Amino acid sequence: MPKFITIGYGDQAGYDRTPQDVRDAAHEQDAKLVSEGAVMGIAGAPVQVRNPNAAGMEIREGPFMASDMPIAGFAVIGAANLEEAIDKVSQVPCAVAHGVVEVWPLK
Repeated sequence: MPKFITIGYGDQAGYDRTPQDVRDAAHEQDAKLVSEGAVMGIAGAPVQVRNPNAAGMEIREGPFMASDMPIAGFAVIGAANLEEAIDKVSQVPCAVAHGVVEVWPLK
């Protein structure tokens, strides 16, 4: 089955203004994805790793990418195709709580 990486972006303010019943259903969707074999986690503090020309490693704290919203979490899900992957994540917390979810096909 094809795999997809998802990146959820969202903030506490958006989550807090989402009705409780919608949040509860979104967390149930997360649990369903995990029961189907998704690997899912909340984002921690990132580091950047560079090793130009394999001549010396450099590590920097913080993200490389910037966005209007913080990254809330990641998942690796299985789906028959991109459309099914989109459908699966359309009801997760970041999608329904005023955030966004990116879906990246793994090739």
